[in-house]
Amino acid sequence: MSSMKVAVAGATGVVGRHVVDVATGRGHEVVPLVRSVGVDLTTGEGLEGRLAGVDAVVDVTSMPTQDRAEAERFFGGVTRSLVAAEQTAGVGHHVALSIVGIDDVPSGYYAGKRLQERLLADGDQPWSVLRATQFHEFAEQVLHFVRLGPVSVVPRMTSQPVAAREVAEALVDLVEVGPSGRVPDLAGPEVLAMHRLARRVSRARGLRRLVVAVPVPGAAGRGMRDGSLTPSGAGSRGRTTFDEWLRA
Repeated sequence: MSSMKVAVAGATGVVGRHVVDVATGRGHEVVPLVRSVGVDLTTGEGLEGRLAGVDAVVDVTSMPTQDRAEAERFFGGVTRSLVAAEQTAGVGHHVALSIVGIDDVPSGYYAGKRLQERLLADGDQPWSVLRATQFHEFAEQVLHFVRLGPVSVVPRMTSQPVAAREVAEALVDLVEVGPSGRVPDLAGPEVLAMHRLARRVSRARGLRRLVVAVPVPGAAGRGMRDGSLTPSGAGSRGRTTFDEWLRA
């Protein structure tokens, strides 16, 4: 595989850091698209020039919100800005990370991800989309969502978590393969309950959080509990178990 120039939107995030590391390790040149170099992905400010000579853009951006309008504004804005700049610069491939089950769970955040996918599918920029399950790291993140003193309120959620490193490897694989449309979902090796994983993280990290599992009300909560966020068909399965990730 000849060396490519790869721009990474969200290069400092949970998956983005691994994308940068994996791509660099394979001999590719990486261009981070982050605020620290003057890039505003929602408006497109600072993108011009950063994409010169770039072969592919990997979008692993994220934001913490469950508000539908805010999520659609963010993911819609980032996708439109990136695609417009890519087409101006002659970038031949847009790779986006999405989430398993977003069609079946009516959450505001997932509405933003659905818009992101739709903009790519309806546009004329060559694209690839990989849907992945929650990362192993999510079990520690949920400890901080709702905190009441020593108590962490964690949603009841059936998950099949995957190592962020393996998600990054799959995204760089797509960069190297070229535009592929929506590819089979990527999930971890085990189906697990998120609140139990959160307890294990708290113990292993010495965080001393008292985890209380609460069912989220309505259709979104049902989808989180009934396995809608786990893959229903064939697809890649990660190698790293949650216990292996936690020990590492």
